[in-house]
Amino acid sequence: MEQQQKQLTPEEQALAEQQRVVWQRECFQNAQKHLAEKGIIPKSVVDKDSRFLAPLCAMWKFKAQNGKTYWVVTGRLPTDHAEVSAAKDARDAMRYFSMQWQLKADQIMNTGARDKTQVDFANLLINRAHGLYEMYDNEPLWANESK
Repeated sequence: MEQQQKQLTPEEQALAEQQRVVWQRECFQNAQKHLAEKGIIPKSVVDKDSRFLAPLCAMWKFKAQNGKTYWVVTGRLPTDHAEVSAAKDARDAMRYFSMQWQLKADQIMNTGARDKTQVDFANLLINRAHGLYEMYDNEPLWANESK
C-alpha cells in the first residue's frame, strides 16, 4: 500500500519552522560554549559554509579572535571542534570528525578502559561516527553543494 505524504497546514509549517530555529539557536549556543571552554573566543560564524541537518547535526564554521577558523559539530552527538585546515567544507568535516571519533573510541578501548562510563562513551563515539559518515556519504543531502 502506497503511503501519501500529508501536506502540512500553514500552522504546522510555522510550528516546524519555529522548532528548527530554536534547535539551530541551541546548537549555535552549544558550539560557542564548547569553543569558550577550550579557550577559543568566537568572533563570527561563516554562514555560507555552515550546514544544518535538523534535528541531527549542525556543522558550524567559526572565525575566532585568535585569527584561526574552526569547524564545530553540534546536535544529537558530542560537540567537537577542529581547525578549518582539517576539512575543505562541511561535508568533509563530517568525514573528519567521523574518523577522529572512531580513532578516539579505539584508543579508549585499547587502553584497557573497563570503566563503564568510558566504555559507554567509546560506544557513543562509534555510533555517532557511523551516523556522521552516513550523512557524509548520502549524495542526495549534498546535491546542491558546489563541487
